[in-house]
Amino acid sequence: MLEALAPYALPIIFIILSPVIGGLLMGVDRKITARMQSRIGPPLVQPFYDVMKLWGKKPFITNIFQPILAFGYMGFAFLALALVAFGMDMLIILFTVAIADICLVGAGYSSKSPFSYFGARRELLVIIAYEPLLFLTAICIYLVSGSFLLSQLFLLGLPLAMLLPGVYLTMALVLLAELKKSPYDVSASAHAHQELVRGVYTEFSGYSMALVELGHWGKAVLMLSFLALFWANNLVLGSALAFVFFFATIVIDNSYPRLTWQKMIRTFWIAGFALILLNLAGLIIIGVI
Repeated sequence: MLEALAPYALPIIFIILSPVIGGLLMGVDRKITARMQSRIGPPLVQPFYDVMKLWGKKPFITNIFQPILAFGYMGFAFLALALVAFGMDMLIILFTVAIADICLVGAGYSSKSPFSYFGARRELLVIIAYEPLLFLTAICIYLVSGSFLLSQLFLLGLPLAMLLPGVYLTMALVLLAELKKSPYDVSASAHAHQELVRGVYTEFSGYSMALVELGHWGKAVLMLSFLALFWANNLVLGSALAFVFFFATIVIDNSYPRLTWQKMIRTFWIAGFALILLNLAGLIIIGVI
């Protein structure tokens, strides 16, 4: 029995620890941001204190669907992360992530708040901007590895990042949007004094906001795991480079203002499609596909 479960030990441990990893990443984010602004900043474990405090607060529920959709956002985010940990089909993973995103959009639309409504509209535009790039990434991985299964990446002779550098950079671009970082934080402002107030998060409170925060942690770990798998033959190096990209998103977030939604879509599609198409052209030229 134990021998049969042995190959799944590391994925199970990773899934169990993923909320802790996500919370620590958010703590690192706050700490680095504070240092860049000449502040001491909160302790690394502050996100855990915040979630526990939110869970204990009395929520203001605008309608019955809001907490259900908040739980759906968190649940599907961690389900997608579990599928990645077990090396499952990337198309199924992307559909699962899309369902999580739709849950968040639906929760925003379910409120009568104009800030929540406009935040939900903009979140939908962000999804429209990066989802085509994610599915093109899946197609590129299939063309190189012959399968949509992420487990097949470990069987490639070369790291996927060597074969698909343009796709790798595109995934790093998507990371900015998934983490709600400037210049792509068009749907949810990090600071309540800005014009969006809190955007799609405006009407969440108490345990429903805690669920959304946990879902955000899961999405962060999920995207960084994607980046790490581009170096599947050396996950230590892949994880280190993923953290470098995470650090870069924090620097960019504190250096650039938010784009308008029109420019956000334009830059995503121009830069993302250009990187992927150039990468595919290079693979055709060298005869890989």
